[in-house]
Amino acid sequence: MRDYYTLKVNMPAGIVSPGALQTVLRLAYEAKVRKVRFGARQQLLMTVHYEDMRFLEKDLKQHQISYELNTEQYPNIISSYCGEDVFRTGAWLRESEYHTVLDQFDYQPRLKINLSDSNQSFTPFFTGNLNFIASPEPHFWYLYVRPKQSNNLFRWPELIYTNDIGRVAKAVEETLLAQDFQGEDALYKAVTANQHFITQPATHEVELPEFSLPYYEGFNRYGERSWLGLYRRDEQFTIAFLLDVCALCLKTRVGEICATPWKSLIIKGIEAKDRAAWSQVLGKHNINVRHAANELAWQTEDHTDEGTELKHYVIRNFEKNDTRTFGLCFGVQTRAKSEVFGSVLIRKRPLLQLGQLSLFSVYDLYYTENFNPNSRTYHVFEKGLFRMHVPNQLNRLCRKFNASRSQDRAETAWVETEKPEPSPGVEATVHQCPHCFTVYDEQYGDARHGDARRNIPAGTPFSQLPTNYTCSTCDAPKQEMTPVQLIAVP
Repeated sequence: MRDYYTLKVNMPAGIVSPGALQTVLRLAYEAKVRKVRFGARQQLLMTVHYEDMRFLEKDLKQHQISYELNTEQYPNIISSYCGEDVFRTGAWLRESEYHTVLDQFDYQPRLKINLSDSNQSFTPFFTGNLNFIASPEPHFWYLYVRPKQSNNLFRWPELIYTNDIGRVAKAVEETLLAQDFQGEDALYKAVTANQHFITQPATHEVELPEFSLPYYEGFNRYGERSWLGLYRRDEQFTIAFLLDVCALCLKTRVGEICATPWKSLIIKGIEAKDRAAWSQVLGKHNINVRHAANELAWQTEDHTDEGTELKHYVIRNFEKNDTRTFGLCFGVQTRAKSEVFGSVLIRKRPLLQLGQLSLFSVYDLYYTENFNPNSRTYHVFEKGLFRMHVPNQLNRLCRKFNASRSQDRAETAWVETEKPEPSPGVEATVHQCPHCFTVYDEQYGDARHGDARRNIPAGTPFSQLPTNYTCSTCDAPKQEMTPVQLIAVP
């Protein structure tokens, strides 16, 4: 008999109401669970001792909460909803459209389904079996199908109307699971033979943005409100902390909590008057929200600490060597059939296999086409590395990436039209936030800083800013901002 079970509760599209999450967490706490995780597919995960599992199962069934034990028969639907409004606002895709789509799923999908805004790079596009991506045409979506146990991806010949996504997904799933995959044309004909969907011809491939992972931790302003990103180094959140988060959400009328594919949480819609209360909760539980950006750009597998340990081992080396990783994200794969999202993939494999026994593990390094993590094409960088050699080889790969970007910029600059030359010898000093890289330049002041009473007028030197001044993007304190020299070169 197993000593522990892994229990999973799906949160469709990574969205959960504070009240619903509070109920699950209270039941888990009564079953002696003290910490939980959020998975790469935006689901809630916890480890439960077998003696307490039967009581927790009884309570979950009584509250009609769906769950799975040690299985992945019903993968969670994931989406880019967590970044909507806070990282960008789509041309037509808004939070209401996501809810319209989710309301159509009156069944539990057995295939992985992704719902993505095409103009963001915070969440993956193609890690699902059915990947719906918003098109430039309002209320129509691309569909990219990847059959199970396959790396082959093909585009559905038509754009799907928002209100038909649920029906299309169900029809494609039933067809794929009912028979062996016989090719794209056969699948399309089988799905559309007896059903009518509102569609438009899909004449072009989807245009994906260049990858850039936004800084997703800490307090950040958007509009008149703030959002809070929560990340934990060990990927575990205490139930005591999350219960306080749920209670404060309910008290301040924050209606949703969003899980991200980076195993973190985003809480939107925090009013300025409630910021002190949120800071108090973070302080009560000693929650730090000032981690370096290179630590946030990692995705590890669910249900294992091995990838997290390797991540921390590499990050320590990055910090020691001051390695630049901006523009990259890293995935750690320790199991053969798992999938992680990354422009750089660290894949563990046994050097020697004796039946079910693996001996002398080594690591292979891969990078995606153009270092875009949404690419399905991987290139080998190094193979057969021992663990101690992985950080140095990743440093080499980072330099390769940075050199390629420098070359791209140089080629772009070569064809640009000539611009007026700056005056030689002119120097300026700005102050940059080390966390989100926002710059304070006294030439412009800070018109975005809080409400109108706190706006910093142009011409205000950094030394004359109030002592309680904070970064206008992530609220890092003034004393953490560092001076940067800007020199106009003749």
